[in-house]
Amino acid sequence: MPKPFKRALCWIRRDLRLSDHTALAAATEQAEATAVVFVFDTNILDALEDRDDKRLTFIHRSLRELDEKLRACGSILLTGKGDPRTIVPSLARKLEVDAVFTARDYEPYAKERDAAVHQALAKHGIALRTEKDSVIFEGGEVLSGAGQPFRVFSPYARAWRKRFDARRDAAEHAPDLKAILPESVLAPFASPWSMHDIGFAESELWLDAGEEAGHERLQSFGTKIGGYDEARNFPSQEGTSGLSVHFRFGTISVREAVRRALEHGSEGADKWLNELIWRDFYQDVLHHHPHVVELPFQAQYGKLRYPGKDAHFEAWRDGQTGYPLVDAAMRCLNQTGWMHNRLRMVVASFLTKDLLVDYRKGEAHFARRLLDFDLASNNGGWQWAASTGSDPQPYFRIFNPITQSQKFDADGEFIRAYVPELRELTGRAIHFPSVATPMELKAAGVELGVDYPLPIVDHAEQRQRAIDLLASARS
Repeated sequence: MPKPFKRALCWIRRDLRLSDHTALAAATEQAEATAVVFVFDTNILDALEDRDDKRLTFIHRSLRELDEKLRACGSILLTGKGDPRTIVPSLARKLEVDAVFTARDYEPYAKERDAAVHQALAKHGIALRTEKDSVIFEGGEVLSGAGQPFRVFSPYARAWRKRFDARRDAAEHAPDLKAILPESVLAPFASPWSMHDIGFAESELWLDAGEEAGHERLQSFGTKIGGYDEARNFPSQEGTSGLSVHFRFGTISVREAVRRALEHGSEGADKWLNELIWRDFYQDVLHHHPHVVELPFQAQYGKLRYPGKDAHFEAWRDGQTGYPLVDAAMRCLNQTGWMHNRLRMVVASFLTKDLLVDYRKGEAHFARRLLDFDLASNNGGWQWAASTGSDPQPYFRIFNPITQSQKFDADGEFIRAYVPELRELTGRAIHFPSVATPMELKAAGVELGVDYPLPIVDHAEQRQRAIDLLASARS
């Protein structure tokens, strides 16, 4: 049977791989020949504050590997820099394609961009085909028995599991790489795309980029996934998968991750599957409640005004609060672009409940620094911590940064790695130096207020202030 399209263009964005790729699989199945393109979107890039933003290094290295794989198939990766609303339709016309295939992106800007591309292509009789790829279930696919979206995770997760069919929802989508257009056809449309060409500088990354690195990390995690339920809480251990960056940029398929979890079948693997369901849930929240990008999920907090000080936000941002676990976590983020999930909860609670700073300021800082930044998950996590989001727990749930440190970094190993000025402290002092005796501080070579800051707030006092603030907003 002949294929419906003679030539297609596969536009990759958050799916920087060749394996288990729904859009590329659909393109190569439906078109006789397919080209692959990535656009360095200046609408996004020009808004970035740092010319050495680590995300660009990860993207560039991943694309470089993808290009090498295409070259091994006799083809090349096409790139463009600028506004994809003009670049993609222009390239589609030049290549004389019948259809453009791409994976759906659910962020507000992406929806507007893709609608504009669809309109521009349609004027020239070119079809736009979109495929589900970065999630198992899209917003609106998992609904309550009454056909309503879920506002709380637990019932959503139960409904997700009830709807899930592994053969259908986690099936592999393998592209036919023999149906890729050859380099000889694509060479006239190629353009330089070094880091310099796109206007950014190379950065150091805490992990390797690319599809192969994603597969290797998943393989490595598979050997310890059984203990994930417990090990995931300790930041000094490698108890998490470290795959969030790969999911964010699609250097690994979420379907492959789900298949691995199901194959292992352990309690730890099931707990990890639950974390993957959280990703879908936050996308579902963004789909049904797009106002969360700017406003609290819970309308009752819409007029809440946070009394926190700018100086306190800056101390939190720079890891100078006087609470070692908070400071270690923030310094780790600023240095590497990564933060352990347990610590994300701790520092977010500290900013919003101890320092009484608007969660949106913390959300914006994470958006700037996180290598795995994802709008839906970042927003969902921050609103969860601030008690303004989709969470049934009481608003007075507040993390104690000292007891969290004692429980999850008992020996202070993580703190010492990122707050070296406290390296010689032991016992309770490593978790809260203000309780150390003068002799302990002297022996450790620490002068509080000089070598390391005094606590900028009292946790017990601020906890009560946070409870009163949120209670007043609720009433």
